[in-house]
Amino acid sequence: MFESITFEVILQRMLDRVPSSLDRRQGSIIYNALAPAAAELQNMYIELNWVLSQSFADTAIREYLVRRCRERGITPYPATPAVLEGRANLDVPLGARFTLGALNYRVTERLAFGVFKLECEVAGAVGGQNLGALLPIDYIDGLTSAEAVLVLVPGEDEEATEHLRERYFAGLTSQAFGGNVEDYRQKVNALAGVGGVKVYPTWNGGGTVRLAIISSDYTAPTAALLADVQTAVDPVQNQGAGLGIAPVGHVVTVTGVTAVPITIQSVISYQPGWTWADVRPHAEAAVDAYFAELRRAWADSANLIVRVSQIETRLLNTAGVLDVSSTLIDGLDQNRMLGSDEVPVRGGLSG
Repeated sequence: MFESITFEVILQRMLDRVPSSLDRRQGSIIYNALAPAAAELQNMYIELNWVLSQSFADTAIREYLVRRCRERGITPYPATPAVLEGRANLDVPLGARFTLGALNYRVTERLAFGVFKLECEVAGAVGGQNLGALLPIDYIDGLTSAEAVLVLVPGEDEEATEHLRERYFAGLTSQAFGGNVEDYRQKVNALAGVGGVKVYPTWNGGGTVRLAIISSDYTAPTAALLADVQTAVDPVQNQGAGLGIAPVGHVVTVTGVTAVPITIQSVISYQPGWTWADVRPHAEAAVDAYFAELRRAWADSANLIVRVSQIETRLLNTAGVLDVSSTLIDGLDQNRMLGSDEVPVRGGLSG
């Protein structure tokens, strides 16, 4: 708003107020007296423009966006720790601590003999990025082997600024109240490990609700995550009793997305010196990146569509590829539409 008010504009306006009979040229006493003041006024307008931008949610930086959101009872989703499944040759005690890479984990629950839950002591997505051998921090008598084998609940970093901004504006246009669709959407998305949710009201008659979720790393959720969300929303032992997020009378069923392997065949022309063996890892990475984008958009899409044009574009931009044609998806030369609760993962890929 104030970008046009520059040092030159301010100084000229000040000089215009000086009687023309006085010397106003550059280097004159009057000019030299007014120039420093004009420079300070320019800085003031720059600061004023910044203050103005921070007063609106669409232009505010994170610090002031958070303060704006708090006025409507919205706070950033905090970082949450990853939960892994560990396996050992014996029942390790609750509270036992292990090291995996550079991170420490604590045993929080026994699942079966020698099988247990491990919670990362550092919140964030980093806690679920590695699996493998576990090293005990304290001595455990009889322990000969221990390893982390599965990510049960992905960790989440603190909510990104732009996602928070989107939630703020969504709250202005759609009110969450008393178990309506938006109420479920907001509260379930806030649960640890949930990356997106679709709400199906009255899916099996009046008072029934089905929630389909995707994990925060945008993969199909584990049984452990589904159980955690079910308990938080509507515990199976007392469904409809209002003991969770769901209001009294709502019988809620929590399901997960289904990962569908997609087979891709393309006719690829290679740049000189390249073969399919050289191109393949780059092509797989390109397809994986495309499918990851689709999975992130699942919650806001009626049905995901794997498009031939997108696959050929991604492959064409891959190192070593000269041209791409005749792409087939699951054996057909057409786009592949998935079910409402299906997400794509890479199956076979040939070129």
